[in-house]
Amino acid sequence: MADPVPLPMPVLLTALKAAGEETRLRILALLAEGELNVSDLTDILGQSQPRISRHLKLLAEAGLIERHREGAWAFFRLADRSPAAAATRSLIASLDARDEQLAADRARLAAVRKARAESAQSFFARLAADWDRVRSLHVSEEAVEAAIRDVVGDKPVRAFLDLGTGTGRMLQLLAPRAARAVGVDANHAMLSVARANLERAGLSSVELRQGDIYALPVERNAFDLVLVHQVLHYLDDPARAVREAAAVLAPGGRILIVDFAPHDLEFLRDQYAHRRLGFSREQLGAWLGEAGLDLVAHRELPPPERGENRLVVSLWLAQDRRIVTDLPVRSPHREVA
Repeated sequence: MADPVPLPMPVLLTALKAAGEETRLRILALLAEGELNVSDLTDILGQSQPRISRHLKLLAEAGLIERHREGAWAFFRLADRSPAAAATRSLIASLDARDEQLAADRARLAAVRKARAESAQSFFARLAADWDRVRSLHVSEEAVEAAIRDVVGDKPVRAFLDLGTGTGRMLQLLAPRAARAVGVDANHAMLSVARANLERAGLSSVELRQGDIYALPVERNAFDLVLVHQVLHYLDDPARAVREAAAVLAPGGRILIVDFAPHDLEFLRDQYAHRRLGFSREQLGAWLGEAGLDLVAHRELPPPERGENRLVVSLWLAQDRRIVTDLPVRSPHREVA
């Protein structure tokens, strides 16, 4: 276990004052189980929305929790990068898990998550028939996922970003190998599905964000693996999305794009909102190059049955050209010739 990070006395005093109240300590214990919104917390704690909001405001000002918006909703999670973050987690770890009040809170949390999962499943069920028809046109999802795992390889992943996360399936696939995992989607309802699926899979620490793929709500130069899975064909400007994804890559980081090879199935435009009918190796390679990335691998997965109305799934793996020199302090980047 790493040694605790020393904190200035004012920082530690502020953190202790913020956490040193029963409701706020209960909130911190709940957020250690995963992110929650104000409505969740009012249901679990049985307190009014204004009171819960005041507690959350104090905790956020002290740097113990982080807040992010998802449409009209605000979600909260334990802070990861503030000076007091490590002290907060140490404090929560010191709590007795058998405490009756905390056990009752966890039971109500389970009920809230169950209701959330049922609501999400109802939404997803309305879409499933359409998605199943498109999936029937190409190689199985199992084969695609196996190819993704193979292309990504065993290289350690510090921070993983899934763009257009949808149901959260790619987060379930790759988040366990990452120290940090974030999913972004523009659709609040789909994020509810993803959140329920991730909680069911025991991945409640994954961060979910609602945001525009052209203006990502995440840090620049921060992720060493970015996945764009079956998203680009829905976009008016996929090249712009590629450039935005490249902007959040850490030096030397990798982007994996999974989409369709060129095809002529016009009904996908009319019935399923596909804006682009696939992408060639050369087209995506050019966009990646313009974004400062080198295409290092390309793979095609043909459908199990040949014939009309069949789709080829393509994978493009590209790497950022920058490297970080092996210095003990932050060093400038340079491009590889």
